Amino acid sequence: MKNLCTLRDIYRALADFETVFQKKHNLCLNEAMIICSLKDGRLSSGEIAGLLNLTCSNTSKLLRSIEEKGYVERDLGDKDKRQMYFSLSASGHKKLSALERESIELPEILTKLI
Repeated sequence: MKNLCTLRDIYRALADFETVFQKKHNLCLNEAMIICSLKDGRLSSGEIAGLLNLTCSNTSKLLRSIEEKGYVERDLGDKDKRQMYFSLSASGHKKLSALERESIELPEILTKLI
């Protein structure tokens, strides 16, 4: 039962952290993680979903959201025109730089895990 209670505390700490993060950056954590995932180049939606362990449906919604915010651009595949690839826009690179420069204060319970 102790492990379950610890998991509850971690979940609460993460939820509280995400609330503060979202207010400050206008991004949820999954949106920010997609931006971080795209820093080395373009990826398909399926590749992003695999990297972040998200469903394809959830990944599509998150990509649409950050695309509307101007942080990602979509391109057709070179060989298969049905395949979509995503990469950071100029605004996305600026947002990534801002996120990387900022020192993020994690709740203590999360700091212990890192």
